Amino acid sequence: MAALKEPVKMFIVQSLACFETPQQVADAVMQRYGIDIDRRQCENYDPTKFAGRNLSKKLKDLFKSTRDDFRKNIEDIAIANKAFRLMELQKMYEDSGRNKRAKQNLLKQAFQETDGRVTKQEITGKDGKPIETINQNVPTESYLEAREQVLNDY
Repeated sequence: MAALKEPVKMFIVQSLACFETPQQVADAVMQRYGIDIDRRQCENYDPTKFAGRNLSKKLKDLFKSTRDDFRKNIEDIAIANKAFRLMELQKMYEDSGRNKRAKQNLLKQAFQETDGRVTKQEITGKDGKPIETINQNVPTESYLEAREQVLNDY
């Protein structure tokens, strides 16, 4: 294992906090710093893994703050931007040549992007309440009593 200086350790921690794989981080360290490290060594800098359980408090705090910032700043990710996605779809459409099926799929996807048809769906019970579950092993009488009690609580 190579002994790493503080800036390299911080780079590894921040990269892992941004959900990069240990192999991606090892490759980035080689490219950026010219230091050849193993992906297993990178895992030592991820406090969410068993290998990173002994990470210093300073690096754990850096990991947490970087992860929180990464999750909050979704607008910094190009593909999360509708205009970027449409521009990429346009490039793919232009590059698809005479492939009618690919063009049709790209047109459909662009329509869904602009029309807002792709939406997040949540499955809930009536009036947004949790879905009622039934335990089949419970005798019918006690189930009905419990159900009546739950309905009266609402």
